[in-house]
Amino acid sequence: MSRLRARALGIFEGGRIALDAIRANKVRAGLTVLGIAVGVFVVTVMSAAVHGIDAGVEAGLAAAGPTTFYVTHFPMQVPSCNGADDSCPWRHFPPLTTTDAARLRAVPGIAEVIAHARTSAAVKVADRSLSSAPVESYTAGWTDVVGGTIDPGRTFTQRENAMAAHVALVNDALVKSLFPSGAAMGATITLDHVPYTIIGIYHNTGNLFDPGDDPKVIVPYESGRQTLAFDPADLDLTVKPVSDVPQSVAMDRVTAALRGGRHLHPAVDNTFFIFGKEKLIEVYDKTVLVFFLVMIVLSAIGLTVGGVGVIAIMLISVTERTREIGIRKALGATRGTILWQFLVEAATLTSVGAVIGLAAGALVSWAIRALTPVATSIPPLAIVASLLVSAFTGILFGLLPAIRAARLDPVAALRYE
Repeated sequence: MSRLRARALGIFEGGRIALDAIRANKVRAGLTVLGIAVGVFVVTVMSAAVHGIDAGVEAGLAAAGPTTFYVTHFPMQVPSCNGADDSCPWRHFPPLTTTDAARLRAVPGIAEVIAHARTSAAVKVADRSLSSAPVESYTAGWTDVVGGTIDPGRTFTQRENAMAAHVALVNDALVKSLFPSGAAMGATITLDHVPYTIIGIYHNTGNLFDPGDDPKVIVPYESGRQTLAFDPADLDLTVKPVSDVPQSVAMDRVTAALRGGRHLHPAVDNTFFIFGKEKLIEVYDKTVLVFFLVMIVLSAIGLTVGGVGVIAIMLISVTERTREIGIRKALGATRGTILWQFLVEAATLTSVGAVIGLAAGALVSWAIRALTPVATSIPPLAIVASLLVSAFTGILFGLLPAIRAARLDPVAALRYE
């Protein structure tokens, strides 16, 4: 018990001395704390952003259903293409069509097939305008496979899509840009000079594939096809199987139906691409890996700068307190006691930087959450890891000054002026 009490007193004393050193040497200590704070700040903000993006991706995939898959004209990840047919054969593939979608709806075990195309258009409301905004064209039923909510208002019906009705939904970002009063429902907007009536406000959670913070318009597919310019090759299909049909079985049936519709012989490769959510997750994981590598590099730079500052300020501290160390040794303090005190002092110094970095990171995370659709949040593990890494950095870089202090000869130290 006495040993534990001594350790606790040592931690308290080391922390007190570290705080005194910060107050006495504000510039030196400030640079050290700043380096650690920058490293922890980067880790905190990027962890919060990735955590929020994770939540958005999970929400989007959950909305589509566990067995939903996709059919596209282009591969999910486009490899290098030098123009030769063997490097990018999909350039010559026939585009997907709504006829393909209708054919797949008739496949046994398929609950729904949503056609989708993306383009952009000039958007104008009275005297306010956007030179270019993304426009998503869907067939009816798209809300069953795309995340988000509509409030107030509604989506368009199958009849409105078939009639190419000029109705549209807009997202929060577009309302903020073109409707300062917020009164968007029922208003008329023009898309490339064609009038559309707003029937709903769409709220979506940002994710890696769709940050959600850009103004966006959603229109019926047939309306977009007739009034907006989009490349037919950009059409893609989202296929949702019946709940009791395995994804692999549904994929095989869809593949057979598309190959049959395109009259492909058995020896001929598919002229389309089909993939499930695992491919989306694979692409997502690769992108997130880049985030983490950047995070590690930036945080490592900050921690290294802080660590070098720890060495400098602790060596100066050892020099300034040489006589004090000699007195403590003369009174019976062991090398281990001196070493422990200086290591605690170094860890306290870096921990102060970690707390500042966490506070700044939490503030920026809150701002991102408030100003963008990305629901950022700091994982508890990131907080614990930041504090532990900063303390370890202080111990690692403070080891040399601590060893130097512990090895001081008490007689020489007492004579030091």
